Amino acid sequence: MSENIVILMIGVSTFLGAIGLLALIWAVRTGQFDDHSKFIDAVRHDNEEDLKDAAMMEEKRKTYKKKIKQEKLEKEKNYRPAD
Repeated sequence: MSENIVILMIGVSTFLGAIGLLALIWAVRTGQFDDHSKFIDAVRHDNEEDLKDAAMMEEKRKTYKKKIKQEKLEKEKNYRPAD
C-alpha cells in the first residue's frame, strides 16, 4: 500500500513541477519579466541632489555600523561573568 502512495506522490509532484516550468517558460517568452522603462525612469529621476543624499545616507550607515561594532567590543571588553 505504501509503495502505491509513494508512486502517486512522485507522479503528482512531477506533474506540478512540469506545470511550474511551463508557466515560467511562458512568462519569459511573453515578456512578463521585461521592464523597458526601468533605465529611462532611473535617468529621469537621477540628479545631483539625489546622488548627494545617497552618499550622505551611505556615510551615515557606515558610521552607524562602526559605532555598533565599537559598542560591541566595549561590552565584550567589560564583560565579567557572574560568580
